[in-house]
Amino acid sequence: MRWFVTVLRLLFVAGTCVPFSILAIMSLPLDRSGRSFFWCGRTWTKWALVVCRIRVTVEGLEKVDPYGNYILVSNHASMFDIPVMMNIFPHIRIMFKKELSYVPFWGQALRWGHHIMVDRGKGSDAMKSIERAANDVRSGGQVLLFAEGTRTRDGKMLPFKRGAFALAGKSGVPLVPVTINGSFRILPKGSFDIRPAEIRVVVDAPIDTAAVKTREDEVKLMETVRGIIAGRYREESA
Repeated sequence: MRWFVTVLRLLFVAGTCVPFSILAIMSLPLDRSGRSFFWCGRTWTKWALVVCRIRVTVEGLEKVDPYGNYILVSNHASMFDIPVMMNIFPHIRIMFKKELSYVPFWGQALRWGHHIMVDRGKGSDAMKSIERAANDVRSGGQVLLFAEGTRTRDGKMLPFKRGAFALAGKSGVPLVPVTINGSFRILPKGSFDIRPAEIRVVVDAPIDTAAVKTREDEVKLMETVRGIIAGRYREESA
């Protein structure tokens, strides 16, 4: 019975993705502010959380301006981390790998919309992507990056990668550490079994990145942010 319910939930999430992606694409020439575009993503993910019976509590949101210009750096344990963050920050932008742009409808909404595509291929291409991303980040809104680069498979935090912190240094935009607890058991990597639960998000105060100029500065910032998130993160098992 549980698998039947899980299949219904997955069908709902996947099925509603298409019309909301089409709406998001259609909104682009009509509303250049992006409000309609972000509304589509936020509404779709809100319904996905409701149908999958995932509750979200947030601590520390008063430390930031929900519409402010930030780089949000978080741990990553579940596919549901993105819907959760999209419902906390109204105009959040996702940095996504180029391969996701080939997914029908959803991929086109990502590529043509207000999100930021990164080519992680050759070193020179990746570097150009970071430069373009830095310009995009400075244009406003919040940009979400998962510092581990991928989802954990065992509930333990992975080592952080330097990309998010190099971007922070190049853009000069304040960085906000965000800790997501409780999402690993909902949908572990490699699993399709959605388990209803509560996700607890902790938002920390923004960190000024204006002084981040060198590789050593980036590594120091990375260690600082990892220490903050690790101190708030609660390891889980499947």
